[in-house]
Amino acid sequence: MSRLYGGIDLHSNNSVVVLSPGNDEVVYKKRLRNELSVILDALSPYQKDIEGLVVESTYNWYWLVDGLQEAGYRVHLANTAAIGQYEGLKYGDDESDARWLAKMLWLGVLPEGHIYPKEERPVRDLMRKRGHLVQQRTSQVLSIQNLLARNTGRRLSGNAIKALKDEDVETMQPNEELALALKSSAAVMRCLDEQIKVVERAVKGRVRLREEFKGLLTVSGVGPVLALTIMLETGDIGRFEGVGNFASYARCVDSDRKSNGKSKGSGNRKNGNKYLSWAFVEAANFAVRYDPVIKRYYQRKTAKTLPAVGYKAVAHKLARACYYILRDQVAFDVTRAFV
Repeated sequence: MSRLYGGIDLHSNNSVVVLSPGNDEVVYKKRLRNELSVILDALSPYQKDIEGLVVESTYNWYWLVDGLQEAGYRVHLANTAAIGQYEGLKYGDDESDARWLAKMLWLGVLPEGHIYPKEERPVRDLMRKRGHLVQQRTSQVLSIQNLLARNTGRRLSGNAIKALKDEDVETMQPNEELALALKSSAAVMRCLDEQIKVVERAVKGRVRLREEFKGLLTVSGVGPVLALTIMLETGDIGRFEGVGNFASYARCVDSDRKSNGKSKGSGNRKNGNKYLSWAFVEAANFAVRYDPVIKRYYQRKTAKTLPAVGYKAVAHKLARACYYILRDQVAFDVTRAFV
């Protein structure tokens, strides 16, 4: 039998598996339930002839890619955001999607995603959970700020809100119902604070900043936690061809499409790593606050645009600087990064 190329259209509870010699011929096609043993049993008669298997980079790919690799298959993770079939096709279904994955592998034009090392994923996902908890805490802080501003005209800073005690709330807001609303948000905020600390201790106990990433600590706005986040989300810096690829992966570049100087819409804004994007925006906020050179750059930007755009511009500069720091193993130079 000729060499076979496999495409797996992965869904939440089933997968469509297609094996093809690479042309339009199909040797095997079937919809299988998402159980590793079922999929391995279906592929086993063809294993010696399978050149490679392509799995879509959906939210639930870990178990399938890991299981196939452990069974001895050569697995490719397809970058779904970069895959597009001919738009003039009249009909398409799961089988045609799986067949197209196999055909791109055969043609050598498959846009591939990065298969992050299995042993490092748990601590990375734990750090992602920390980011999720931080966002929820921020939501509670904003809720308290809004309640106070709406009902008392007062606006407290985030740090002041984090230090609030129940007796402080009763003094600020004598109304029983509104005080209870404030106390509820404050209680959730404190609980999230505690869980964030628990997660941080666990992460720091399981992973250390590797030597090649220690230069991140010289970057304005980047502390130990953000440095760990960038390290865990970046992986090997060598997998990025250039600084533009890294900045794009961190969602720090525009997605506008232009022709003849005119806007023709936008690309996929969600293409890239949202956790890395969050880390650089967080770093930008701290950098603007504490670094005078970066603060002046931010002020020049926001004189012509919105504050959010200014922070994103700073994040873009920091992402580019971090790429060179990791690639060339040099320290951060704010005067070169923010010219």
